[in-house]
Parts: sequence; structure tokens; C-alpha cells
Amino acid sequence: MRLLTLLLIRLAAIVLLCLAFTVAWITRDTYREIEADVAATSERMGQHLQMLHWQHIMSRMEWETLSTQSLISPGVCVKYGPPQRDVRTVCSQLEAIGPLPPDWFSSVYMAVFGAHQPVQQYLSIREKDAGLVITYADPNASLRRAWHEISTVVRVSVLMAAGIALLAAFMIGHALLPANAIVEALHKLEDGRLRRPIGRFKSAEFNHIADAVNRLADRLQQTNAERLALTAQLFQVQEDERRALARDLHDEFGQAFAATSALAALIETNAPDDRPDIAEDARSILRTQQQIMDTLRTTLVRLRSQSIEEVGLEASLRQLVSDFNRQTKAGTVYRLQIVSDLAALPKRAAIDVYRIVQECLTNASKHGKPSEVTVRLEIAGSIASELALTIEDDGGGDASRVQTSFGHGIVGIRERLAALGGVMSIGNARQGIRITATVPLAASELCA
Repeated sequence: MRLLTLLLIRLAAIVLLCLAFTVAWITRDTYREIEADVAATSERMGQHLQMLHWQHIMSRMEWETLSTQSLISPGVCVKYGPPQRDVRTVCSQLEAIGPLPPDWFSSVYMAVFGAHQPVQQYLSIREKDAGLVITYADPNASLRRAWHEISTVVRVSVLMAAGIALLAAFMIGHALLPANAIVEALHKLEDGRLRRPIGRFKSAEFNHIADAVNRLADRLQQTNAERLALTAQLFQVQEDERRALARDLHDEFGQAFAATSALAALIETNAPDDRPDIAEDARSILRTQQQIMDTLRTTLVRLRSQSIEEVGLEASLRQLVSDFNRQTKAGTVYRLQIVSDLAALPKRAAIDVYRIVQECLTNASKHGKPSEVTVRLEIAGSIASELALTIEDDGGGDASRVQTSFGHGIVGIRERLAALGGVMSIGNARQGIRITATVPLAASELCA
């Protein structure tokens, strides 16, 4: 759940709790006001009726006048009967207080507070018993008054709560805008864009988070630079070891093969005529030696990178593709398309691009059965700022499995590209897999 939604839900819960408390308070206060009105009306009516007795008006039955009704609070009734007269009841504004409440409110109100108790007062002026004055709150009028007070407050409170919620949503949403910037910055870190990604905010709390993310970005950038430098050194050491190994293999095995060839030829020449098997064994030795020499020659081609420095990347790649076409046994055709001039590519980048192409072609021939593998290189970008490499085959396969593979080949390609500041993407081609790599030329010049 979003933080804004969670905060608004909590705010609504607090508002509802406050509203419930307010309703309970107002209901209780209204109940007390009604009781106070009944008591005040009883006192006023007692004084008024006593005054009427002194004025000898009561004997003419004229106590139910407008002046008498003005002394009665709204919703209150007064019941009085002078001696030897009928008991009469006078009420004030029973229906003008408000509309009838719903039944559920009436039930709850009566269950919680109960009916109002009447106030009784005996008059004893000029006569021993001038009558009994009973003042009470009309039940329906009390319910109307309570419902009117509560409904008014609830309507105002709901409108205020809605306004507060809208303002709070706007203010909280505006205050949480830096969170989106922080999340976007973290996505940049995830994608490898390690420059300080976050600026300053107005909130001190978000500034603390931004400072922490920026420090993390600086540290990651430093660590990544150290890792890339170490990777470049490791690849350089690897190339040096390959050259040394190729040189040692050539020197050591070259002499051994020369001696073996001479010895086998001598055995074949001096074999007795009655022992043709000896001559055949000698020829078998020569054939086996030739197979070993072919294998060794292929290995030396894979190990050596001197030709890149001597003849350039383009000629080396053409030779590499030619070797794959010559050595293939499955009828696979390897094609090379070079759109731009690669002569200006730095030596370090040229060697890494050569190794990447070599590894991709090896994987295509080893793990699939393509009929065609195409390698395409071109200088791309708006100002010829990057080298684009695309290798595509039609040998089937699942790009998602290759993308998540931790084999040495894919890992090595990623590390070489990372050392050059490049990136790689693996996707499905029409009938196989397409590997696309881009190398920024400015970064590759620094690596050179």
C-alpha cells in the first residue's frame, strides 16, 4: 500500500474517532441542557404563577397566555391545575425544534440516557394548596433537539474532514514528492549510473536520505572504478600469459614434432621389405602427428593476439571467421560485416572486441546447431561515439536462459565490456539468439 494512502487512512480513522467523541459529548451536553431548561422553566413558571395568584388572575383561568408561553423553553411542557379547576398543559415549540430523528437514533438515545425526569413544584400562596406545577421535557421534542444538534455538527464535521483530507492529501503528496526522486535515483544506481543522482530537498529528513544515497553512489563509483581497473589488469595479464603459453607451445612442440617427423620418416625408409607393418606404423605416426599439429595450430591461433597489433582488428576478425568456416563440420556459415573503419580503435579495446567475438562464435558452434552466424561491427552514435557489435545466429536457444547464465563465457564477455565501459544485451532473434554490445569509444581510449 502506498504511504500516502496509508497516511490518509490513518487520518480518516483519527477523524472518525474524534467525530465519535464529539457526537457523544454533544449528545450528553444536549441532554444536560434540556434538563437545565426544564429546571429553569419550572422556576420561572413557579414565580409567574405565584404572581398571578397575587394579582387575582388565576381565578379567571387566564394563566395560559402568550406571556406565560414565553417563559417556557422550547420543547418543554408545563402542566398545572388550579384548585377546583381542570389540569391544563402548555407546551412551547414542540415541532419547530427540528425534524424527527430516525428510529435507531431514538432507540440508542433512550437506551443510553433514558427519559428526562419531570420537575414538580407545589404552590401555597394565599391558599393552603394552590396547585401542583409539573414541568417536563416532551420526549419527541427532546429527540428532535438532540438529533438536530448532532446532525448539524456531523454535517459540519464531515465537510471539515473532507476539506482537511483533501488539503492533507495535497500537502502530504507534495511533501512525499522527494521519495519519487530517491526511488528514481536508486533505479539509476541499479542500472549502473553511478554519478551523484540526487539534489537537495526542502525537508531535512529527505536530505539525510539523499546524502546517504549520494555517498553510496560515490562509494559504488569508486569501487566500480577500482574493479574495472583490476579487471583490465587481469585481462592484460591473461593476454600476456596466452602469448607466453603460445610461444612456449610453439617452441617446445615444434622441436618435438620435427624430431618425431624425421624419426618416423627414417623408420618408414629403413623398414625391411618383409615387414610392411613397420612402414605402416611409421605412416600412422606421421598422420597422428599431423592431427596433433593441426590441433596445436588451432590452439595457437586462439591464444595469440599479436596479429591484432600487427595487422589490425578487421584483418584479425576476417581471419578468425575464415578459420571457423574452415574448421566447421556442421555446415555452419560464418559471416562478417564491418560497416565502419576500425583502424582508429585503441589496441586494448581491439583485443577485447576480438576476444568477445571469438567467445561468441565458440559458444554458437558449441551450444547450438546454426546454419548461419553473422557478426556485424559499426561505429554508431550521433558523433560516432560508440562501437556497436551484433552477433546473431539461427540455431535456436532461449535468450532468457543465456541472459541469466553464469558460465565462464558470458561472465567473461560481461567483464570485458564492463572494463571498457560498455554494455551487453541478449535477446531472441528470428530463429536463434542475438547478442548486442556497445562500447563507448571515449571510455575505450582511456582503457588503452
